[in-house]
Amino acid sequence: MGTLSTHVLDTSRGKPAEGVRIVLETLAGERIGAGVTDADGRVGEIGPERLEVGDYRLTFGAKEYYDALGTESFYPEIAVAFTIGDAEQHYHVPILLNPFGFSAYRGS
Repeated sequence: MGTLSTHVLDTSRGKPAEGVRIVLETLAGERIGAGVTDADGRVGEIGPERLEVGDYRLTFGAKEYYDALGTESFYPEIAVAFTIGDAEQHYHVPILLNPFGFSAYRGS
């Protein structure tokens, strides 16, 4: 089964996004993990140690994060769907975040 990590960088502030709530679920809607980013914009453990091959979604609480900073923003949540296709690989799904946009990619 594949392993998963994530990372959030706030490009508007030029630093990691601390305090972003993240939920991991299957595309069928079964919640299988959650966490909050630390000072480095990372979550130590987001769900099961290993994931089966299949489709998943990470949902990032963008509005909560920017509300806590007193910053107006556009996206209440950012949902990133992805596929674990090879049970032997590690999957890193980071996002670059700003109040009015985001970018997601498969990292290493």
